[in-house]
Amino acid sequence: MDRAMKSMLCRLLIALMIWTPYSMAQAGMIGTDQVGSSSANQERAALAGMLSRSDMASQLQLLGIDPAQAKDRVQAMSDQEVATLTQRIGALPAGAMSDGAALLLIILIAAGVWWYLSDRRR
Repeated sequence: MDRAMKSMLCRLLIALMIWTPYSMAQAGMIGTDQVGSSSANQERAALAGMLSRSDMASQLQLLGIDPAQAKDRVQAMSDQEVATLTQRIGALPAGAMSDGAALLLIILIAAGVWWYLSDRRR
């Protein structure tokens, strides 16, 4: 590169650095109570969102529980109770069925296969 090209490149870089917006960041210490309440609020919001789903509301109504009352109860829970409930819900298997229903399903599938194969032999 010749001298004029280097000079022009330097001027361009300086101009771009001046035009580039920047913000001043501030750092500070936060207490553990702020961190704990933040996660508790997130868990409480997740539970409230779960109760807002239509399928959950219909299940609650089948059990005789008013969904609005359930939301109020979640809001009245302590942070420890919310954390415990969230952990218990998270530990549940997704889409699981009871042992009796699983056994019945296996028997029905086996009977269907047996019926299909015995019908083909004729």
